[in-house]
Amino acid sequence: MSLDPPTYLNSLQNNIRARPIPWEGAVRAGTITDNDLKRIKAVDKVRKDQRRQTVEGDKNAYKSLLLGDDQSKSVLESAAKRADVIQYMLVLASDLINDVPSLASALFEHPSPFKPFLPLLSHSTNPEDPIPLLTSSFLANLISGAQTDSSKPVPQTDEALPKLYSYLSNLTKSQDSGLQDIAVQEYSALLRTKKARELFWKQRQDTAYPLIDILRTAAGAGRDSDSTMWSGGASIRSATEAGLSGGVGLQLLYHVLLTIWQLSFEGSLIGKDLEKEQEIFALYTQLLRLSPKEKTTRLLLSTLLNLLTPPPNRSTLLPIATTVRLPALLTNLKGRHLTDPDLLDDLSTLTTLLSDYTSSQTTFDEYASEILSSRLRWSPPHRDAQFWRENARKILDDGQGELPKKLAEILDKKWEDDKQVLAIACNDVAWLVKEAPEKRGQLEKLGVKARVMELMADENEGVRWESLRAVGEWLRYSFEQ
Repeated sequence: MSLDPPTYLNSLQNNIRARPIPWEGAVRAGTITDNDLKRIKAVDKVRKDQRRQTVEGDKNAYKSLLLGDDQSKSVLESAAKRADVIQYMLVLASDLINDVPSLASALFEHPSPFKPFLPLLSHSTNPEDPIPLLTSSFLANLISGAQTDSSKPVPQTDEALPKLYSYLSNLTKSQDSGLQDIAVQEYSALLRTKKARELFWKQRQDTAYPLIDILRTAAGAGRDSDSTMWSGGASIRSATEAGLSGGVGLQLLYHVLLTIWQLSFEGSLIGKDLEKEQEIFALYTQLLRLSPKEKTTRLLLSTLLNLLTPPPNRSTLLPIATTVRLPALLTNLKGRHLTDPDLLDDLSTLTTLLSDYTSSQTTFDEYASEILSSRLRWSPPHRDAQFWRENARKILDDGQGELPKKLAEILDKKWEDDKQVLAIACNDVAWLVKEAPEKRGQLEKLGVKARVMELMADENEGVRWESLRAVGEWLRYSFEQ
């Protein structure tokens, strides 16, 4: 899962490597020691094999250089007032652990392997400050390497990760896509273990949800305006010809999808809340419509499968997946010329899973799922007179009146982005009053009658018409009595 280093970060590191540092002057000023300088010069601007041989010959010396020991401070601490030295040493430290993996292991033998580095993450509030950027890159590489060697768990990592996540979350909230991509790639490097993913999810308001906002922008729907997602208004053609909405580049989109996919391996932990708080199924269904490449389609499908597979999620999430018309979209996907074998396997598995679910559902089950999702569309039951004759009383009585309570909750919202929802809800109220007039009081106690009467003055013609019809049913039975 190795990714190319972000262009901005790579360029920054190369520029710093090329800078001349007056090392002797730093020694005279007491910024670094003679021993520090000897160790630095022995590995700086030399061939990789020579660097590896030097470090492996005295790993303790280089561990002390970076982390300090009983006799001396870390070079990062002693050079605290020299930003140029700190930047250079951060780049050199990254080069050392990349070129000499055994040094990374040696660093974790230190009782405080993160002590000189973590304070540098809060060096300034400027997201473009090189010092925290370089620090986060070093820490991501160091921790990622430790996660790969599962035989040596490092307890201190669990304390460092939340601080590193917090710093990276500020980058994802930046308007600079280059900084966002740095953060997302480092997230991806870190989310290799169950514990790392659990800690990431614990901070989801700052970590995962800004990534979801990037995906919403790519889908052409803001956080408070999701009608495009639910209506499927955008097309694949518009996405590939004009680029993704909001200026989200394909590389950033792929890296965000990759990170959410890694997180989805904790599907039983995150699935229900991710849907409840972010409506992930509507978002991913829309992104599937827009997906410009097989690699993005593969990640979208695999993430959905990871969320739907855990048995505890199925009763809650499968109904939502059908409500957002995912089964129909999967059928359309099968008509595309797809070649990736993993993608095709996930598409087949997901199709079967949803097909098995929908074949076991009654029309009432489908209607109830739609109501509980809050996002209504003109699906067949809403205008089917026979459905209402057979199910009106069941809708009002089932589950201690759960469905009419949800209907009242839906009516209580403004739905500025999707007035159709209000029109459909008013339609349903009209049918309920018509087929179960003796239950009118139940709806009135929920405030449904008063809200429907308000909606007769709504600016939307469809809402006015359906609310008028609902009030008409109320009046009809009042006159008959």
